[in-house]
Amino acid sequence: MKKLPILLLVGLALPATAQESPTSRKAARVRVVGKPEIERADPHSAIIRWTTNNPGGSPVHEGIVRYGTDPKKLSQTAISPIRLNPGHARTVFRVRIDGLEPGTTYYYVVDSREANGKVDGVKSALLRFATP
Repeated sequence: MKKLPILLLVGLALPATAQESPTSRKAARVRVVGKPEIERADPHSAIIRWTTNNPGGSPVHEGIVRYGTDPKKLSQTAISPIRLNPGHARTVFRVRIDGLEPGTTYYYVVDSREANGKVDGVKSALLRFATP
């Protein structure tokens, strides 16, 4: 059996421009378009969805939900990453919350930020939902 040479490439990296998405122009004012809503609620989890105008900036953002059983103390946080599409005028955020208690009312607010931690300033009003 004839042995073929093996070519091993180590440390090969593409230029940064080939690995990253283009950034979007930063919106003058990021805002929630319509009210955030519960996409799904189970006894132990929920998915909250909301839409904003495209926040622009870095291509990687995070949807943030601050929540708790006391409307004056939203002590828990759920975060989900998202990649923006600079060609779209709007961005849909979806955040899954796990570890919920059945038959419990939770209060929450939504927000978003760039991957570097810079907030978009899109904090919603206080909302609530109940697990079945």
